[in-house]
Amino acid sequence: MVAKKHQKTLDDVFFDPVKTGIPWTKIEAMFAAFGAEITEGNGSRVRVYLNGIRAVFHRPHPEKETDKGAVKSVRKFLTNAGIKP
Repeated sequence: MVAKKHQKTLDDVFFDPVKTGIPWTKIEAMFAAFGAEITEGNGSRVRVYLNGIRAVFHRPHPEKETDKGAVKSVRKFLTNAGIKP
C-alpha cells in the first residue's frame, strides 16, 4: 500500500487530460515509495530503475514543475513497470 500523498501524485500523473505543473520532487518521492532505485546522471538527468525497467528523466529547470511531455514519459515508464493507479 502506498501513502496517500504518493497515491495523489500517481493519480495526477495518470489524469486525463495530461496535467502539467506536478512538482518533480513529488514524482521522485513517488518513485522511491514504489521501491525505485534513483541515481544521478550528468547535469539534470536522473536515472530510475523500477521493476526491471530503466528510464532517464531530466529534472525540470529553472522551474520545479513538470511539463506535459515529462508527465507522459513518467506515465509510460510507470505503465511499463506495472504501476497503475
